[in-house]
Amino acid sequence: MPIAYLMLGSNLGDRLKNLQQAYKALGKEVGTIIRSSAIYESEPWGFSHPEYFLNQILILQTSFEVEEVLGSILKIEEGMGRMRNSHDYQARTIDIDILFYNEQVVQSQFLTVPHPRIAERRFVLLPLLEMESDLIHPVTGRTIWEMYRECQDTLSVKILDFRVEI
Repeated sequence: MPIAYLMLGSNLGDRLKNLQQAYKALGKEVGTIIRSSAIYESEPWGFSHPEYFLNQILILQTSFEVEEVLGSILKIEEGMGRMRNSHDYQARTIDIDILFYNEQVVQSQFLTVPHPRIAERRFVLLPLLEMESDLIHPVTGRTIWEMYRECQDTLSVKILDFRVEI
C-alpha cells in the first residue's frame, strides 16, 4: 500500500484541537496513521500574522491514489472551516499538504508531489528530520538532512512537548 507524508498546520482558533480533529478525520477517511511527529510551533511563512502555526507531520498508509487523497484532504479542510479565497498565503483553521506519496512525482494543474517548497521551509524539514532524516527526495535526490543543512529559512520553529494521537 502507498505511504503518504502529510503536513498539518493551524493558526486560527484552537490550534491543537484543529490538529486533533484533522488527525482523526485523516485516520478515518484517508488511511492508517503509522507515525506522527511531535507538534512544532512556527512563525507564519510567506505572510505576517500575530498567531503562530502549530504543525505536525503524519505518515499514513492508504489504499487511495494520490488524487483521491487530495480530494479527501480538501473535504476535510472545508469541513473544518478552511476558506480558500486567494492564491496568497493566509491564516487558516487547518491546512493539510501532501509532502510525499511513495516515490511518486506528480505535476498537474491541481497537485504537485513532492510538495515544491519542502526544501525552503524549516517548519517542514524539522519534523521530517525527527522522523526520516535519510528520506530521499525523488526529484532532487537529496536527503531531508541535506535539504535542512542547505535551507535558508530563518523563521522561528520550536518543538513542543506533546503529540496529537488518538
